[in-house]
Amino acid sequence: MAVYNYDVVVLGSGPAGEGAAMNAAKAGQKVAVVDSRREVGGNCTHLGTIPSKALRHSVRQIMQFNNNPMFRQIGEPRWFSFPDVLKSAERVIAKQVTSRTGYYARNRIDVFYGTGSFADERTIEVVCPNGAVEKLVAKQVIVATGSRPYRPLDVDFNHPRVYDSDTILHLSHTPRRLIIYGAGVIGCEYASIFSGLGVLVDLIDNRDQLLSFLDAEISDALSYHLRTNNVLIRHNEEYERIEGVENGVVLHLKSGKKIKADALLWCNGRTGNTDQLGLENIGLKANGRGQIEVDQSYRTALANIYAAGDVIGWPSLASAAYDQGRSASSNLIEGGNIRFVDDVPTGIYTIPEISSVGKNERELTQAKVPYEVGKAFFKGMARAQISNEPVGMLKILFHRETLQILGVHCFGYQASEIVHIGQAIMNQEGEANTLNYFVNTTFNYPTMAEAYRVAAFDGLNRLF
Repeated sequence: MAVYNYDVVVLGSGPAGEGAAMNAAKAGQKVAVVDSRREVGGNCTHLGTIPSKALRHSVRQIMQFNNNPMFRQIGEPRWFSFPDVLKSAERVIAKQVTSRTGYYARNRIDVFYGTGSFADERTIEVVCPNGAVEKLVAKQVIVATGSRPYRPLDVDFNHPRVYDSDTILHLSHTPRRLIIYGAGVIGCEYASIFSGLGVLVDLIDNRDQLLSFLDAEISDALSYHLRTNNVLIRHNEEYERIEGVENGVVLHLKSGKKIKADALLWCNGRTGNTDQLGLENIGLKANGRGQIEVDQSYRTALANIYAAGDVIGWPSLASAAYDQGRSASSNLIEGGNIRFVDDVPTGIYTIPEISSVGKNERELTQAKVPYEVGKAFFKGMARAQISNEPVGMLKILFHRETLQILGVHCFGYQASEIVHIGQAIMNQEGEANTLNYFVNTTFNYPTMAEAYRVAAFDGLNRLF
């Protein structure tokens, strides 16, 4: 058994693992990364963020072609199969793996492919694909093993028509009708993708509102646009059992309803990848969802072991995970920038997309904050008209008296890009963090960014 010594060993090469490894390496630390795949990138690159967003982009292009009269000069509307659009995602995944492999090589980070587990607090044993065992001894270990779809024991995921958000990427046909159980972010994104391919979708929600953490107006808008694209949303429903039949799936609901479809996609929760880490060997224990508890420095109950990314739970976003990983590794660096990541914008890649930062109207009302609203509807924006993207709006929430920006909510074309302007202004001090910034700033024309100016004037006009 070969033994190697490192300053930092990172378990996992997703966004959190990459952020941790790169930050430590650039500070002169000797770093190793362990990943159970034979390629870097983690679930984010291979099963989650990258493939789902690449699928969404391809479906949006298909919808634009089918809905734009100008393209009728080229040909009639046509539909593509799910395997067809999946090829575009596979090309992006390959490019991402190539890029990230280069990052590790340039920064002299050793990558071990295999299953890593704790032998003790400072020793990681890696079982390689060929059965060989490598031993890595480290001053600091960062757990960034990510998460996987939660699979309840009473659902038969071995049935060929029952999928989760990982296995759906192996779907070899396009179902005519699909049940999506779970209407969280992943469920809503896949509802958009499949409905955009002409699939009839039943979206089962165990709550009374889609994505209830969003601004209510934005949530209502998402519901409307999903419904107009052949998604049947069923609120306040829970499954009793899932029956796999020869030519499909029957979902039995506790309300007494029975729904039959060609396939079922399970999107109801995720579990941290901690079951193979040997946590019992070091006295650490994950919670019921496989997540590890950390403090605001991302330190676990053990002084030299940290965790970041989906494996610690909220917010379970690739963007936040990268920064969490950087903060975790900064603990070993003199003068390192340790930041608890809580200023996280929401990005939801439905069709149309959604993004927000700050407080929503419900939260401000409950806190009795005297706020006002400024809106810019995309249908009136020149850039949206040029791009033939009239759906959506930008909504700014601001304090009536100080004009301080309290929240920014965006729905529609380029929402996840537009929101960062508001995020930047919200993080400024004094007058720079008020509605006056947007009123007194000249925006390029025509752009989607100028929606901030329109919304700002709309808000000021509501004051008296």
